[in-house]
Amino acid sequence: MSRRTRLAADATSGAEPAALEKSEFEALADFRYQLRRFLRFSELLTRRHGVTNLQYLLLLQVKGFPGREWANIGELAERLQAHQHGVVSLVSRCEKLGLVERRPGREDRRAVEVHLTAAGEHLVARIAEGHRRELKGLEHVFPQVARQLK
Repeated sequence: MSRRTRLAADATSGAEPAALEKSEFEALADFRYQLRRFLRFSELLTRRHGVTNLQYLLLLQVKGFPGREWANIGELAERLQAHQHGVVSLVSRCEKLGLVERRPGREDRRAVEVHLTAAGEHLVARIAEGHRRELKGLEHVFPQVARQLK
């Protein structure tokens, strides 16, 4: 069972939720507000750079994949919490824009590796810089992430 499926099952299990205090509702509400503000900032930033937020997220996940400079479709589907066929379409759209390229797998030639092109590298770096600045300003909300950014 995937993490998304487990979370949905937990939310609909019918178990009686633990009582929350007013301060906990306020903390949850503020966190969601700050998160939504960041996501809205991200949507506007990516649009100004001529891509959708989802296209940027694909580029970011390829660039930020742990331990290597590429990812396969299944890995990207997990990282984007999307279906594989949707990720294939997303990769195709990014490929048409010249941001990514597909290469045969190194170990399994049937597998497909998704790599950033030079244009994709440049774009993801520019957009990520804007995100870094915005996240540094939200250090009180996302302290662990902000500490990792320079």
